Amino acid sequence: MRDAYLVGAGQSAYGAFPEESYRSLFRTAFDAAVDSVPDEFDADEIDEAFIGTLGVGGRQLGLSGPAVTEHVGLDGVPCTRVENACAASGFAVRQAVQAVKSGMADVALAGGFEVMTDTSSDATKYWLGVSGETEWERLSGTTFSGVYAQMASAHMNEYGTTREQLSRVAVKNHANGAKNPHAQLGFECTLADAQSAPVVADPLNLYHCCPTSDGAACALIVGEDVVDDYTDDPIRVAGVGAGSDSVGLFQRDTYTGVPASRRAAETAYEMADIDPADLDFAEVHDCFAIAELLAYEDLGFCEPGDAGDLIESGATELGGDLPVNTSGGLKSKGHPIGATGAGQVVEAFKQLSGKAGDRQVETPTRGLTHNVGGSGGAAVVHVFEKQQEVSAR
Repeated sequence: MRDAYLVGAGQSAYGAFPEESYRSLFRTAFDAAVDSVPDEFDADEIDEAFIGTLGVGGRQLGLSGPAVTEHVGLDGVPCTRVENACAASGFAVRQAVQAVKSGMADVALAGGFEVMTDTSSDATKYWLGVSGETEWERLSGTTFSGVYAQMASAHMNEYGTTREQLSRVAVKNHANGAKNPHAQLGFECTLADAQSAPVVADPLNLYHCCPTSDGAACALIVGEDVVDDYTDDPIRVAGVGAGSDSVGLFQRDTYTGVPASRRAAETAYEMADIDPADLDFAEVHDCFAIAELLAYEDLGFCEPGDAGDLIESGATELGGDLPVNTSGGLKSKGHPIGATGAGQVVEAFKQLSGKAGDRQVETPTRGLTHNVGGSGGAAVVHVFEKQQEVSAR
């Protein structure tokens, strides 16, 4: 298979936008992606489009992909809607990469969108709930935060992870999000703030949970035969991995890890021919603070049980050995379900292009994105590599 490259990526702001529609949010993200391509890019050159969305509130179920691509002028471009809960647009990026690597497309658009703030809190809880196991979890009264609270409790019981360590995830990600103009909760918080917030699902409190968000994000993937038409500084999609698992947490052998994430990471690392130590930054799925700590272990950043020590060490802070969630993560940047995975790719593109502003990592060569569906029923990992710097070694 031929190589695939990331040549552009952009997003809307994340937040609550009652004056916007999912189409207008997607247009903002699409225009930003096109404008980010270093050399001239003509949208008429797009061969395929893959669009992720859960469809919160039931809007445009079934044809929301063509609805947004038509809105931005991609008439006649084959469009596939991807629904994999919170990992929808992460898998859309994977499908775009597959289309390009297989030779079926030279240029592919991957994106996602969600509008989550125009429904009642009960309706939003419903749609979040169906991202997990519906019959035996949601309909029996378990909330999305409740499922992750079980995972947090299990990790705390088995490894001694503390509430303070959970809170340090929030402090770090808010510090990064305060530097991101697209972040929904773009403000800093203190450790005291993060420890004293109201309980949502014990042991998780408000600062341990991401917000519900409106937003959209897009990425442009091209093949090796045409990449020189768009940039002199290519970013290669070095590795891609995905995994699935039992949708219900109660069906799994472990509550202290996400096996789908582990499988996805192993595949991506093998394809990229790297180890976790070769990464310069990572965007991981932190829908709840415990999810980021689990990601540290599942992605091989540390050994099982050591995630609490890793966050306390400062290694994952901006300026640390492996900055994680420089965008602010889902916790601060926001979590518009269908846009989240593609939004992580936007941050990877900015970091590797040297355009991340005040949150820029120093001379990064490789970065990873990690997007999870539900409580771990699906996961996808991408490794991006700045081609010029790698080949110059």
